[in-house]
Amino acid sequence: MTRFGGGALGRVIRSGVGRRRVQTVVIAVATMMAVASAVVAGSLIVAANAPFDHAFAKQQGAHLTAQFDPAKVTAAQLEATREQTGVTATAGPYPSTTIQPEDSAGLRMPKLTLVGRSDPKADVDDLDLRSGRWATKTGEIVLSESFAGPAFKLGSTLKTSDAEGSSTLTVVGLALSVSKTADAWATPAQTRALASADNPLTSQMLYRFDSAGTDKQITDGRKTLAAAVPSGALLGSQSYLDTKRAADQGAAPTIPFLIAFGVLGIVMSVIIVGSVTSGAVGSSLRRIGILKAIGFTPREVVRAYVAQALIPAAVGIALGVVLGNLLAVPLLDDTEQAYGTASLTVAWWVDIVVPVAALVVVGVAALVPALRAGRLRTVEAIAVGRAPRTGRGQWAHRVAGRLPLPRAVTYGLASPFAHPVRTVAMLLAVAFGTVAATFAVGLTASLTAVGEAQDPEDRAAVTVFAGGPGPQPIEVKPEAPAEGNSEAPPADPARIRAAVEAQEGTASYYATTQEDATVAGVTGSVSLSLYEGDSRPGSYEMITGHWIDGAGQVVVASGFLERTGTQLGDSVRVTLQGDTRTLRIVGEAFDTEDDGMQLHAGMADFPAAEPRTFLVEVKSGVSPADYAEKLAEVVRPLGGDAMANSPSQQDNFVLILQSMAALLTLMLVSVAGLGVLNSVVIDTRERVHDLGVCKALGMSPRQTVGLVLASVAGIGVLGGLIGVPAGFALHGIVLPVMGHAAGTDLPPSVLDVYVPWQLVLLGLAGIAIAMLGALLPAGWAAKARTAVALRTE
Repeated sequence: MTRFGGGALGRVIRSGVGRRRVQTVVIAVATMMAVASAVVAGSLIVAANAPFDHAFAKQQGAHLTAQFDPAKVTAAQLEATREQTGVTATAGPYPSTTIQPEDSAGLRMPKLTLVGRSDPKADVDDLDLRSGRWATKTGEIVLSESFAGPAFKLGSTLKTSDAEGSSTLTVVGLALSVSKTADAWATPAQTRALASADNPLTSQMLYRFDSAGTDKQITDGRKTLAAAVPSGALLGSQSYLDTKRAADQGAAPTIPFLIAFGVLGIVMSVIIVGSVTSGAVGSSLRRIGILKAIGFTPREVVRAYVAQALIPAAVGIALGVVLGNLLAVPLLDDTEQAYGTASLTVAWWVDIVVPVAALVVVGVAALVPALRAGRLRTVEAIAVGRAPRTGRGQWAHRVAGRLPLPRAVTYGLASPFAHPVRTVAMLLAVAFGTVAATFAVGLTASLTAVGEAQDPEDRAAVTVFAGGPGPQPIEVKPEAPAEGNSEAPPADPARIRAAVEAQEGTASYYATTQEDATVAGVTGSVSLSLYEGDSRPGSYEMITGHWIDGAGQVVVASGFLERTGTQLGDSVRVTLQGDTRTLRIVGEAFDTEDDGMQLHAGMADFPAAEPRTFLVEVKSGVSPADYAEKLAEVVRPLGGDAMANSPSQQDNFVLILQSMAALLTLMLVSVAGLGVLNSVVIDTRERVHDLGVCKALGMSPRQTVGLVLASVAGIGVLGGLIGVPAGFALHGIVLPVMGHAAGTDLPPSVLDVYVPWQLVLLGLAGIAIAMLGALLPAGWAAKARTAVALRTE
């Protein structure tokens, strides 16, 4: 005999691949799905593995963003800071200021840090221009990618302020700075022109250090720079470590989720390929005996059956790599936006490691049954042929025959017991498919609950501002008070409150403010949210305990409890503007803001605090938009503003995970169905003579379909009974791990998402997978002519 791939052995391999077309297609498609899901999962795991670090390195991000007072430091002195010990690269100085523009609809945007740069390319903070072009002349602006959406597209216009005669800027590009050095960019001349007494011009410098892995190293670098310029020239600075911590915390929860689906995909591929190859050997015993009788050695038989699995698998692997890359691209695009990273692509080594690993898995899965074929004795193989061992499964037929069901159905119910190994493989495929479906349904429901629990203040119909609208520009920690950079005084809260109460259509409201406070035993400041009135409509989901309902109480997040070693019932000393109060922890909230260190308390505990925001519910039938427009006309002369809140939308991170879950589940369920299809095809072909006898005795095509479907019904039921509890348990394991990776425990509303009717339907999913997989071979069996079936051996 010639070696692998040529001569008689080659003809045997080609004949086997061509003759068993269903098995060939199943191996190819199952392998394609498994490889595609592995490429998608692997790519996303790589993207979620420190996405900030990869993007930061690609952009040569700034370890330190520093703002200098141009009145106290010259360009030459800033240039000299490049030579300081530890500084490896710099960019700037860039003119910088703050603007608060209005969009084309006249709505005021948050305050933006505007930096003047003539080019997005630089030795530090090499910006990624995501769309459009760079601003090259007066009247043009490039916005951060975070603003991308229907309201801010290329060609959109912004007014630099609400004052008469303010400049108009056209959005010509969207760019991404991983270091978050600015919210928007314009030409240096444009930036200088927009500076004012309230928003003075500063000089931005960007630095990279040779050692910048810890807060202390960044602090040391900042001190070195401050000492190199005149006293008071360094106004403030921003460390990249703050941005990195936020990005890593957002990425961490995806890892356990992807690992869970990755393990399911690997196990499924091993089961399917092993089952298909084992079935090919089991259904070809007589052929194997003939091959040995005409001179094929055991080694050649093994090579033949391994090759018959590897050839379609290689085709499936190649198609799977292509499909996986196509499916990964849109998910990676969404991941870029969610993580705020530079362009993500499928890692080159994923496209190499996954195919190689898949070939190894297929080879090993095929080798075990192929070795069995090689060890078969020639006479035994020819004598046994396709028939199962004598008496195997007879007890099942006797038991099923006593059931009050049609004979065709009972015959089908007992059939799986004739091939226990094949049946177990089919059962595992159905069970794992049901596990994936159950886990995905629970994960999607939990992620929806997470989205609904975020930003509870947005549940209010209307938000009224008494201290200027919402978010502030990119925070640069001040080194010393900056002259001429004070905020405009807030409106009188009492007058804003009176306007809200007097406005027709007001149903209820509560007031809030957010302040920087200190807590005994905690280094640095913490964010303290204070509430006045009935704040229950805006309360966070509670993990344990209850929301604040009286004086002397505070609600904290999981991160605070973990970092301070406190628990419910303990007391903490909180200081706000020199006023120190002892508050008792009454609840643990599902709150990930400020690394889980945000506190929530009543405004009555700190009399010096004044509300800056009023959250209003309107009466039934009142339009929030009309209400906000009328109220805004009243409060704007007072220094306030009002806006209607749009319905809450899930953020990109939640949508990405839901898309991943749906895609990977679809793949796994499809692979499970293909496994059932292959097993039923093999079983039907082995029993084609028996089916011919049954047809000759009067079995109708409909009864034939019922027989084939009944042969997998029990497997579907058992697979559902195994898969649903396993998927439920997997959800209960993975979700808390995802929460802990994000630095928080999860409330019952996020964990307890299954309802009884869903579990019942998911149990039926096992039956559906089995039935759909068996439907095609059932139709083939029903159409088989009786005479042809009787002549088949």
